[in-house]
Formats: sequence, structure tokens, C-alpha cells
Amino acid sequence: MLLELLKGVLGGLRRRLNSPSVQSGTAAPTCLSFVVCSIDEARFARLRTNLEIRLAGQRWELIRIADARSLAEGYNRGLARARGEFVVFCHDDIELLQADVAARLLAALRTCDVVGVAGSTRLRDSHWISAGRPHIHGQVVQPGPDGGHVLNVFCRHAQQPEAGDIQALDGLFIAARRTVADALRFDAVNFDGFHLYDLDFSFRAHRAGYRVGVCHDLLLYHQSTGNKDEVWGRYARHFEDCFAGRLSTDAGAPAAVYQLRLADKSQDRKST
Repeated sequence: MLLELLKGVLGGLRRRLNSPSVQSGTAAPTCLSFVVCSIDEARFARLRTNLEIRLAGQRWELIRIADARSLAEGYNRGLARARGEFVVFCHDDIELLQADVAARLLAALRTCDVVGVAGSTRLRDSHWISAGRPHIHGQVVQPGPDGGHVLNVFCRHAQQPEAGDIQALDGLFIAARRTVADALRFDAVNFDGFHLYDLDFSFRAHRAGYRVGVCHDLLLYHQSTGNKDEVWGRYARHFEDCFAGRLSTDAGAPAAVYQLRLADKSQDRKST
């Protein structure tokens, strides 16, 4: 049953990947600003090339902060330079896998103020995935343990365009209306490193009444698998102290991440 579920999710994503809704060379009136903090020349070059391919025909810009003191500080500086109506804050080791990613993203931002590709409708602590089922949403392709790739699916309803009432987003990819990002900004005082800035931003957006969502039809590859080290633990404890009494006590079922091994992360990938 699980295998059939994963095959169904992958089949739906394949159909979306192969059905572009943006015609190359058709200029769109909206400008997307991508803000990335990157000290790695190779990673930044790969990201730029990927955006040039995936955003062909769309007005966009890429703003690089190469000397960020923290992700919050760097993103705030990039936001000040951004000219787009919508701003995307992302890691430098992601790859957009769909030809019509701009159309999908802009469609989501017509109904939401802040969107991501993975997150939860409940935030119990400093790790969004700990909310468990049915609260966690989204999907991400990541490196597999054997050198291949794995499609991680965090929910059973990826056929829906997006999930609403989200309280927390993973920071690998967060897009927001420019006006909302300006109003919220990232907290560079409490989160002066490289952890928990994302949960703080998205949880404050939720608490402020903004519409926060997870896109079920955006597929990204993320090179990193995360690192919950001692530094992360220190910021995690600080996050929970900052929001003490405001986190959810609604315990879902244990988190189950459905995984499907992929032979190739590209559009013509096949399950193995």
C-alpha cells in the first residue's frame, strides 16, 4: 500500500513536471527576487544556472550576500536590495526541478502571503516535523544513502496545490510577498547564527495573521540533509524559550516520512 501511495505521488509530480504552463520567452509582469547567502562560488554558480533555465521568460533577479553574519542578517540585507514584488529566501544548494516553477509559485502567492515547500500546521517545538501526522506537509528530493536520490514526502495529499494554515516552514525555500517580508523581517538579534531563523520568521507570520502555506506542487532538490549539532541545539532551546506558552500541545501521530528511491533527480527520473 505504501509503495502504491509513493508511486501515485511520484506519478503526479511527473505529470506536473512534464506539463509546463509558462511558455519560454513570454515575459511576465511580476518580478521575483531570489536572495541567497552564499560563500561558495561553485554552489552559487550552479544556483544561478538553474534559475536561468527554470525562470526563462520571467523577470527575476538573484541577490547574493557573500558576507552574512547570520542568515537573518544576510536575508534582511538582501531584502533591502530586492526590487521584486515577491521575494524568495533560499539555500544555495537547491535546484528547481520544474520548467514552470514561476507559474506554480506565483499561483501559490496569489492565495498565500508566505509559502514554502515543507512545513507543519502545528508547531510543538523547535523541529517542525515533530508535529507528526496529519500536520506535516510537502516534499523534497535529497541525496540518498547509496549515492542516489530520495524523494521525501511528508504528507498523503500532495495532489492538492497547497496546504494552508501552516505555522512553520523549513528554511531551504521560503517565498513571501515583499510587503509581508518588509513588515516581518528576520530576527537577527535572537537568531544571530544559521539556525531557527526560518521557524521564527514563519511562526511570527502565522501569529500575525498572514496566510502561510506549503506548496504541494513545487519540487526542489536539496543537497543538504541537515545537521542537528550542538549549535543547533542551543538555538533550538532559545527558540522554545522565546515562544514559551505559544507552541502547540496538539500531539499528532509519529512523523512518517514516505520515501522513494530515485535513479535520477531530473525530469525523466525513474523509481528504483
